[in-house]
Amino acid sequence: MNLEFTPEEIEFRQEVRAFIEENYPKELAGAGTREDLSREQFLAWHKVLGKKGWSVPAWPEKYGGTGWTSTQKYIWGEENARMDAIMPLPFGVSMVGPVIYTFGNEEQKAKHLPGIRSGDVWWCQGYSEPGAGSDLASVKTTAVRDGDHYVINGQKTWTTLAQHADWGFFLCRTDPNAKAQEGISFILVDMKTPGIEVRPIKLIDGTHEVNETWLTDVRVPVENLVGEENKGWTYAKFLLAHERSGIAGVARSKRGIERLRDIATKETVDGTPLIETPEFSRKISQLEIDLTALEFTELRTLASEAAGKGPGPESSILKVKGTEVQQRLTELTLEAVNHYGAPYAYGMEATGNGAGIGPDYADYAAETYFNMRKTSIYGGSNEIQRNIITKMILGL
Repeated sequence: MNLEFTPEEIEFRQEVRAFIEENYPKELAGAGTREDLSREQFLAWHKVLGKKGWSVPAWPEKYGGTGWTSTQKYIWGEENARMDAIMPLPFGVSMVGPVIYTFGNEEQKAKHLPGIRSGDVWWCQGYSEPGAGSDLASVKTTAVRDGDHYVINGQKTWTTLAQHADWGFFLCRTDPNAKAQEGISFILVDMKTPGIEVRPIKLIDGTHEVNETWLTDVRVPVENLVGEENKGWTYAKFLLAHERSGIAGVARSKRGIERLRDIATKETVDGTPLIETPEFSRKISQLEIDLTALEFTELRTLASEAAGKGPGPESSILKVKGTEVQQRLTELTLEAVNHYGAPYAYGMEATGNGAGIGPDYADYAAETYFNMRKTSIYGGSNEIQRNIITKMILGL
């Protein structure tokens, strides 16, 4: 594999970097990916990119994609990570959008794709249930046909940022007598429909990022069914493969290691910079080695996609290793700031009686550490992903 960038790709990187530096909303600088941002803040960069035509670079050109090569898309991700940019939320761009343009009808494409590209419509995901998380085929939320509507009843959980959502995509059981995977349908739901209640779930870091969503006699037009009835499991697996590929977060982790090295240079142990202590230096080096191996795996996946292949079971490898790296990175960052990460309470930096304790880089170390415990669970738990790798890749 040739890992050298061509002159054209270097020129593209310069173009991208200049655009981001000139157009990224100034009020978001340094905000990272904090979950307590307003709806407008979350969507600000998305809307800038929508006007530029760069909000959905992975989509086919006929649906508004950029036509970039896999390498260009990789460079795009790196440059946004360098700026700590708040990227377009994946629920529309990377999840339901590809499902709609691949399996939806022309009316659904015309109705929903423009709003996803522009950032005007916020989507949420209705997959997991209290009794159907990793065993997603066990969903019990029902959609019963009643004339030209489905009547949906059930409960979804971990519906991320549903408090802001305009639309949701839900897995519902439409044939209770069929084999588990064969009786599920993929249905688009207007979140303003009567009968939907979104209740907040507070996470361990104190944020309101996820919710439980209750659906009681929610009437949804049959025209909102994507593809065929009872074939939703096929579309769900297609969506999850796209989701898991994006979870790896290589570019963000590279940026995180840069910050970690900077912190370890400033923090000391008995007068010696933390970065120079053998044990901590070893931990960072091992993390960098693992991240480099993950990056090469991601590049091989991009090369496969460039050859016309969609994301396959190798996306499970990216998901497992990527989330493990992210968790170790936040753990080492918390370890590096030491006691400055201890007096953590969500929102205390904004509501305290005085200046924060310790350096600025310690402010969100604990919050991020706690929040990132979720990464090995969402998108299909890492235990389930190892089963997929064992079966689909190793053939065991």
